[in-house]
Amino acid sequence: MLGSTAGSINFVSKGPTIIMMVGLQGTGKTSSVIKLANYLNKKHQKRTSLIAADVYRPAAILQLTDMAESIGIEVYSTKDKDPVKISKEGVEKFRRAGSDVIIIDTAGRLHIDEEMMDEIKRIRNTVKPHLIYLVLDAMTGQEAVGIASAFNSAVECDGILLTKLDSDTRGGAALSINYVVKKPIKFVSNGEKVDDFDLFYPDRIASRILGKGDMLTLIEKAEKIFDEKKAEELSKKIEKQQLNFEDFIEQLKAIKKMGSLDKVMSMLPIARNNKAFKKIDFDQSHIDRMEAIINSMTAVERRKPGIINGSRKKRIAMGSGNSVNEVNKLLKQFAKTKQMMKNFSSLKGKLGLSFGD
Repeated sequence: MLGSTAGSINFVSKGPTIIMMVGLQGTGKTSSVIKLANYLNKKHQKRTSLIAADVYRPAAILQLTDMAESIGIEVYSTKDKDPVKISKEGVEKFRRAGSDVIIIDTAGRLHIDEEMMDEIKRIRNTVKPHLIYLVLDAMTGQEAVGIASAFNSAVECDGILLTKLDSDTRGGAALSINYVVKKPIKFVSNGEKVDDFDLFYPDRIASRILGKGDMLTLIEKAEKIFDEKKAEELSKKIEKQQLNFEDFIEQLKAIKKMGSLDKVMSMLPIARNNKAFKKIDFDQSHIDRMEAIINSMTAVERRKPGIINGSRKKRIAMGSGNSVNEVNKLLKQFAKTKQMMKNFSSLKGKLGLSFGD
């Protein structure tokens, strides 16, 4: 039902590919415009330009221009209050400038109304976009089906861009949208950062809906964050039982970049089905607390945790805003981790495996 291939985008052979983005307010439409432009620039090496056609919400134009500037993308905006005229002028300007892709950020509303639908129809009829993408919030659940049907009836959408898949929702709305509206989901947004955006992979969403996690997405996130060279250096340290707190805090920072612990754990199949995992509260503040304690250690203490005695523990606790008990807990956890790594290293040696295996 969800399809068998990943989402894709068809570029026109001559001239710029014009994409019109439509959707309600609060779905993450403007952020999605930026993410799509960034994706096309990086993944397809397309010179992408944006048109700010949401003239009713001043913050929308400011948000678009600020975010676009941060990733080096040009935005066309004027003080004119006619979104159709702005869209037409912007397309003409960027066509002359040689842009490969032009994305129009149209105005949204808090709910569907005739005025909004009439406006996007007029923009469509004037600039004749090659693609119309509807931005939908995955958290709206089955309500998204009605929204998709309304927009599709008005302007015949070419595809769906699903946002907020980093939330607790499993993405069941994707199944309903695809079945009822018969329009493919092209892209998904799964975080707040500009790079938290990718093609829609049917198999991954199907796995998520069925509660089997999403290991492929988790692996891809890890590959983007963890440095391969540093990982090799770390594996050698583990094999030699030389792991220290400097290595530990580096890994903590990398894990934080992947998102909340709940988000990471939700991608693991065991987290969905294992009763023990369901009882665990993956409190993000626990990582923050560990990081604060390690940062309160001296460089020598981080490299040689064994020298941390009673007086040093008191100083570290005071400096990090924690109790001595919390410092002791971290030291014990770290010692257990080192022992576990030592046991694993010994086991893989017996099995004839490399650490990478």
